[in-house]
Amino acid sequence: MVILKSREEIKCIRKSCQLAASALNKILENIKEGITTLELDRIAEEYIIKHGAKPAFKGEGIGKNKFQHSICVSINEEVVHGIPGKRRLREGDIVSIDIGTNLEGYYGDTAITVPVGRIGLKEQKLLEVTKKSLFKGIEKAIVGNRLGDISFVIQETVEKSHFSVVREYVGHGVGCYLHEEPQIPNYGVSHTGLWLEEGMVLALEPMVNMGGYKTKLCNNGWTVVTEDGSRSAHFEHSVAITADGNEILTNL
Repeated sequence: MVILKSREEIKCIRKSCQLAASALNKILENIKEGITTLELDRIAEEYIIKHGAKPAFKGEGIGKNKFQHSICVSINEEVVHGIPGKRRLREGDIVSIDIGTNLEGYYGDTAITVPVGRIGLKEQKLLEVTKKSLFKGIEKAIVGNRLGDISFVIQETVEKSHFSVVREYVGHGVGCYLHEEPQIPNYGVSHTGLWLEEGMVLALEPMVNMGGYKTKLCNNGWTVVTEDGSRSAHFEHSVAITADGNEILTNL
């Protein structure tokens, strides 16, 4: 069931989203060669708690294999759900940071992929195209369009540049819970699917691979990598659909 939010609820979700965005900026200030992914996680957690919120990802999952950290840090061929640890960032890496916040029961979710130092031209193009596909999807997130319009334009933007969109993992509704309906694939057919309505809040998040679209799950039960070992990028914004168009809630 899709949860339509009132203006008052969107105001509360916006506060959580703004905190997620500012926490992400704090992490980006510390992205440099030699820092460990666990240090980035600590920076994020301290910042979120200091501002009166909870890390939304911590404790997510079913059974014993719950996520134990505040952010996901996915490097190079890791698509999503990279687990912070002792690994140090190196010159030439591309690093995806995914962060969620729970502020007074309302959720924000955002992600970005950034370079560590200098990267190759194809990696630069990958980041540019993934970000562009996100904003093309956001343009379609308006009343009267359909979910497939978002999915189609993301896929079209990516494939025109000869990259591929991940199929197994999708965007989602967000706000009252971290993950809500509807699921939002990053590929699809325009003019199909759910009608978009005022009050929807959607986390759009294209995941784009330099090689093929297939992925595999690592033995830790969380981290997803490209099947062919190619590099991957991930960008995400939480977006409210309003009577006047839309608002990117995670845009500072």
